[in-house]
Amino acid sequence: MENLVIRTLKKEDASEIDRINEVITKNSGKDEFKRMVEELAQNPGNKSYVAEYQGKVVGYMISYVLSAGFGIGKSAWIATVGVEPKFMGQGIGKALAKEILEFYSKKDIKNIYTSVRWDSTDMLSFFKTLGFSRSHFINLRKEMV
Repeated sequence: MENLVIRTLKKEDASEIDRINEVITKNSGKDEFKRMVEELAQNPGNKSYVAEYQGKVVGYMISYVLSAGFGIGKSAWIATVGVEPKFMGQGIGKALAKEILEFYSKKDIKNIYTSVRWDSTDMLSFFKTLGFSRSHFINLRKEMV
């Protein structure tokens, strides 16, 4: 996509990212998501990017680093990714991923993880095209009632 700019996430991007997330997930009024984005943007140990087209945020990829846990060493985790629906399929997600993967490669982080719903075939396909495969983790959940 011509004239696409990939840059580091800033705290000020949180509202636009929240808006894109609401459009994708059909969930609105979730201040927790916006606060999470703002906090991650302020932590220099994490790396997240936004995609801008004609000065407007049209995509994002949010990641963070864990120093240790669950028997693995330092690793990166892609927490969430989103692209404005009218811009999907134009390589924005791949451009964002390229930046994140290069950043962590330079930081000598060997393992990058993410979680994807088993029935989200579009996201599974997206991450497979980036070279992701099943890890040795099984996601567990306890629903609190």
